[in-house]
Amino acid sequence: MRLPLYQVDAFTDEVFRGNPAAVCPLETWLPDATMQGIASENNLAETAFFVQTGPAQYHLRWFTPEVEVDLCGHATLASAAVLYEKLRQDAPAVTFDTRSGALKVTRDDGAYTLDLPARRARPLPPDRHVAVALGGEPAELWLARDCMAVYTTEAEVLALTPDMSKLKALGVFGFIATAPADQTRSPGADFVSRFFAPAAGVAEDPVTGSAHCTLVPYWADRLAKTTLEARQVSRRGGAMRCVIDGNRVRLTGRAVCYFEGTITV
Repeated sequence: MRLPLYQVDAFTDEVFRGNPAAVCPLETWLPDATMQGIASENNLAETAFFVQTGPAQYHLRWFTPEVEVDLCGHATLASAAVLYEKLRQDAPAVTFDTRSGALKVTRDDGAYTLDLPARRARPLPPDRHVAVALGGEPAELWLARDCMAVYTTEAEVLALTPDMSKLKALGVFGFIATAPADQTRSPGADFVSRFFAPAAGVAEDPVTGSAHCTLVPYWADRLAKTTLEARQVSRRGGAMRCVIDGNRVRLTGRAVCYFEGTITV
């Protein structure tokens, strides 16, 4: 069986930056084991699969190299980019039905806006195990789906060298490290972050839309702003505009298709 496959760099406007995602459009669903095998073979943070269910409606699923996940922002953006730029979708918006509910994506002047659920975190007491695993003592700890460690400076976030085996042993899906943006290093940004998910087979994710479902409510409250500029300071790096609207988070970014082809399974 031959299937189309695209690789898209999300949350960037240039190749070799942002977060690469594979996108595999399907006519009907494959067995779960086959989709997991394709994702493992791709060996990217996420591979997205979708099946059309209506004129601008799709069922969307995401797989890391090891597990299926309940939410992935960058692979959702990448899927929308494939639909609009490669598969001739021309509706004002597309809706993806997912494990996290219906996710709408709109396109405007080459940028894509994702409407995602907010995941507000609750505060945690200091935890030496988290600090040791991340490689630095945070000023605050919070927990939603992911554990969020808040640092005082961007330099501290950049200097982290996490022990992935220790992070994985803590039994949390992912770990967010964040701090206010340093205007010398990240001009125009409100906050910066990094994201680690060794339990899902992803050591450091380059740009993580789902993490911003927790980051944006926190920084919106702390900075008393509803619109924020975010930068993920991984090696590849990426940026997005973020808006908090009640229990929803809107993330706007760009995407570039790196390759398109077919696979045989």
